[in-house]
Amino acid sequence: MILNINIDQESFQLDVPDELMTELQPFMKDMDDDFNKGVQMGRFWVDEPTDEQRCQMAANNIVNAMHAENKRMLYLMSAYILSKFSGIKEVVVDSNYEMQDIDIRL
Repeated sequence: MILNINIDQESFQLDVPDELMTELQPFMKDMDDDFNKGVQMGRFWVDEPTDEQRCQMAANNIVNAMHAENKRMLYLMSAYILSKFSGIKEVVVDSNYEMQDIDIRL
């Protein structure tokens, strides 16, 4: 599966193999279990994050992973987004954003 992400008007395509998507199922379940406890999104606490909010947080982690050159985290977060929205067209991130402003385009 391919995740298209645009960060500060620079586009990237992340190809997450189907085998990896399957292998990461337990990890993604653990992420959801953590999200179910509530999350801090920037300045706001969210008791019950929606799938979109969960993916906004994952997209934020993708940006951090790219800056840190952490390929493992990059693929983990990409797989998570693709598991929530398999038909996703693009994730758009602007560096002058609030996490809630990350655009998940379906």
